[in-house]
Amino acid sequence: MTNFDDLPPYELAFPGPLRDKLVAAVLSGAKTATTGLLAGYEAEGEPLPEPGQRRALLDSTGCPVAVLEVTDVRVVRLGEVDLAHALAEGEGYASVAEWRTSHERFWHGARSREFLGDPGFTVGDDTPVVTERFRLVETAAGN
Repeated sequence: MTNFDDLPPYELAFPGPLRDKLVAAVLSGAKTATTGLLAGYEAEGEPLPEPGQRRALLDSTGCPVAVLEVTDVRVVRLGEVDLAHALAEGEGYASVAEWRTSHERFWHGARSREFLGDPGFTVGDDTPVVTERFRLVETAAGN
């Protein structure tokens, strides 16, 4: 069994109901991809994930619940995200437009703008995003 404390943390969204929903989708096997803003990595000074890297998925309380292995990472324009990626996010999107509306709502939200340090931040077709695919390797006891 993996020592979760030895792995870098992997956080989806902000702690709260959305993170709980996303973590549940990962644990069920429905979610095998995610998308983040390149600006978010830059704001944190965090390097981009790399294929083969393993990380500890954290729940809203900060507890590790699973080990994920990154299988693919790409930096693309927001306008280039395709349906296959949107579907792999496992949140029930039926179209890229639906996926994008949901992500824009999140990225244009107060918490995202505060995190980025830009109260007027908006995205457009040319905004660089990080598309990531991963696989569930192991779950923590009780999950």
